Amino acid sequence: MPGENLTRNEAGVRSRLLTVHGYEVVLDVRDAAGPAPASGPRTFRSTTTIRFSCAEEGADTFADLIAPHVHSVTLNGESLNVDRVFDGTRVRLEGLRAENELIVDARCAYSRTGEGLHHFTDPEDGETYLYTQYEPADARRVFANFEQPDLKAPYAFTVLAPREWVVLSNGAATGESVPPEGGGVRHTFATTKPISTYITAVLAGPYHQVRDHYSRTFADGTTLEIPLGALCRKGLAKHFDPDEIFATTKAGLDFFHDHFDFPYPFGKYDQAFVPEYNLGAMENPGLVTFREEYVFRGRTTRAAYQARANTLLHEMAHMWFGDLVTMEWWDDLWLKESFADFMGAYASHGATRFDEAWITFANRRKAWAYRADQLPSTHPITADIRDLQDAKLNFDGITYAKGASVLKQLVAYAGEDAFLEGARRYFKRHAYGNTRLSDLLSVLTETSGRDMAEWARAWLQTAGLNSLTPRLRHDADGRIAELAIEQDAPQDHPTLRPHRVQVGLYRLAEGGRLVRYAVAGVDVAGALTVVDELVGTERPDLVLVNDEDLTYCKTRFDPASLETLREHLGAIEDPLARALCWSALWNLTRDGLLPAADFLTLVRRFGGAETQIGVLQMVLSWADSALEWYLPRARRAEEAAELARAAGEELRRAEPGGDHQLAWARFFAGRADSDADFALLEGLLSGKERIEGLVVDQELRWTMLLPLAAHGRIGEAELARELTRDDTASGRRHQVRCLAARPSAEVKEAAWAAVVESDALSNALVEATIDGFARPSQRELLAPFTARYFEVIEGVWEQRSIEIGMSVVRGLFPGHQQDRATLEATDAWLNAHQDAAPALRRLVLEQRDDLHRALRAQEAQESREARESEEEHGA
Repeated sequence: MPGENLTRNEAGVRSRLLTVHGYEVVLDVRDAAGPAPASGPRTFRSTTTIRFSCAEEGADTFADLIAPHVHSVTLNGESLNVDRVFDGTRVRLEGLRAENELIVDARCAYSRTGEGLHHFTDPEDGETYLYTQYEPADARRVFANFEQPDLKAPYAFTVLAPREWVVLSNGAATGESVPPEGGGVRHTFATTKPISTYITAVLAGPYHQVRDHYSRTFADGTTLEIPLGALCRKGLAKHFDPDEIFATTKAGLDFFHDHFDFPYPFGKYDQAFVPEYNLGAMENPGLVTFREEYVFRGRTTRAAYQARANTLLHEMAHMWFGDLVTMEWWDDLWLKESFADFMGAYASHGATRFDEAWITFANRRKAWAYRADQLPSTHPITADIRDLQDAKLNFDGITYAKGASVLKQLVAYAGEDAFLEGARRYFKRHAYGNTRLSDLLSVLTETSGRDMAEWARAWLQTAGLNSLTPRLRHDADGRIAELAIEQDAPQDHPTLRPHRVQVGLYRLAEGGRLVRYAVAGVDVAGALTVVDELVGTERPDLVLVNDEDLTYCKTRFDPASLETLREHLGAIEDPLARALCWSALWNLTRDGLLPAADFLTLVRRFGGAETQIGVLQMVLSWADSALEWYLPRARRAEEAAELARAAGEELRRAEPGGDHQLAWARFFAGRADSDADFALLEGLLSGKERIEGLVVDQELRWTMLLPLAAHGRIGEAELARELTRDDTASGRRHQVRCLAARPSAEVKEAAWAAVVESDALSNALVEATIDGFARPSQRELLAPFTARYFEVIEGVWEQRSIEIGMSVVRGLFPGHQQDRATLEATDAWLNAHQDAAPALRRLVLEQRDDLHRALRAQEAQESREARESEEEHGA
């Protein structure tokens, strides 16, 4: 892995030297469906011609290529000695002319890790599927190039593939022909607009394909025609819902054309749902790829469809933010990801049936940001990205969700019209080019009339998360005499920021409803901001300092408001306000300020009344974490039983056939704790038990089988029989997860060996094996692997791809040991490996922080309970 890195300084030098005029890339994948070689990787032929100019004649540089074999390298007509110029990751180019032509003929390796040209064989029908995934820098695994975002160029792809295969690239197909030898079909594609290497794309295989069309007539009378495509594997075709995908796509294209005033610039718009995908999706212009889990094999909730629509629109926004205008280097990754994350929610709310998009954003996406921003690896939204390993790790909650949250604050600060006009000018001014933060700030300054540099310093160029807490004083008549907002910041990141907030006052009304009766818009600045507008108002039962979720902060409560929530959380009428309160309560739990047992009590009391399915599913996920991480170990058995009991009751109480019933069924399966719970799961699987409206389809079957396997209620034979019902790619992943979850030392040893000591498994099966291995209920069984983890991780990081390395380091960290000994072992490794790869140290530090936070919360609750016990006995 280290030899594959590229530093910002190296990229800067190369950028100053080179201007790339164009690429011609020929890929030969005709033998992809044939037998694998007896030894070595499965490979394909890759021939690349690059035409470029050099600002300094006689200068040296390099091209990027990761390949097991290079046949030839030709620079300006001269054949170079491959052994001398190619070191496995780079092609040395010396004595450049003003104008240059480089031809590299290589055999590149197919990927099993989702990086480069991924090769997948469907176990259901034996068919082979290929697709590319490059971000941030894996195009060099497929063709020779200058792998950095600011060396944009047009690309012309040619792909030789088996007959009957669907073959796509970024550009529209321009022709098919029969090659003079070797059989198959030669597919050629239109030359692209100038784009970066990481968003070029190729897809090939017997994909199921559905076509549609989008047409838009603009005010000047011109018409834009966009051919649309939606693809998935043949085995998923019966589950595919292209009509819904096309409806969202057309709504998104209308929405962005209305708001951006820049016609979609990349011709066609294909969307492919592909197997074993590492990401949610990738914004390749003209050929967007998505993880195929967005093709739902069974009953799922509205929240899942909303998440898919959000992802479709997020990727579509990238056509402008990221593809049309691209950051110079990964420091400004936020210029595309923050905007796309914001636009996904903005367009979902404004263009689709999912008008609850901002509620989900407040509850789910911001939770990701809050966690990331409190890790030791937190960083400003405009980050310091030294190299590609840094870049890979910065696809995180700060770059995406915090950045999007800050843009929402910017809209409140500068105004929606000014924000959108700034975007329009940004696109027109920098189309097909590369930008930095200053380029965006200049247009926003123009359109808003505000000092964007000051705003950027506070929000984009500093790290950390502020907390806002209401402080109230009342007069003799029970009215507000003073209401102030106290802002604080963590010691390591002490910046106090400007916040535009809505302060909402709520009171109990007729029928027990908790309703807002007063609200004031406030610009919070400094440590204390007085809200004069609400002085004299009737005393509230609840103060919500970030009502309507305009800013990015941790919301805190005054004591009276917290007591109101303990008794009346479910009575808050407004779903966004209720979601914000759930989120704030969870942050209090993570910070050790609210006992995890109290949070679980709130879930049991009010979870069943939560009307927003996305909020409910997030709350249930938090309940899992509260039980497994933040609750003192001595309390877990009792609380686990109570939570399972409550889940079973809500399962039976929920509307038959509804989303809430399905959410409670999944949660009950995960929390099953007793013989009676397991017997119910077994009965539902066999058909002997029935709950009205609950359809136990194949996906729900696997959900129920996992806890049964983890608790030793079923074994290898039962899981083999289940696979005969579902011998598909998804079924095999589920089976692998269940097999690794079985409570046996031999099973754990085999799972460890499969992931750590072998690279035979694909990325998807590595992920499934790790998930099955690391069961929270198997703490004692996993204890022997703690020392082994610290012995192997540096070797794994050096020898495996970064994607697999990240999965292993995160997934096998022994956090579920939940003890000081594991914390001390982590510190010992960090102290002894000061020179380890910075990206590896970052991952270990993040896992350490999660463990330390959990232990602090547990110890805080134990101390609180001890004090209460002493006071009770003392009384």
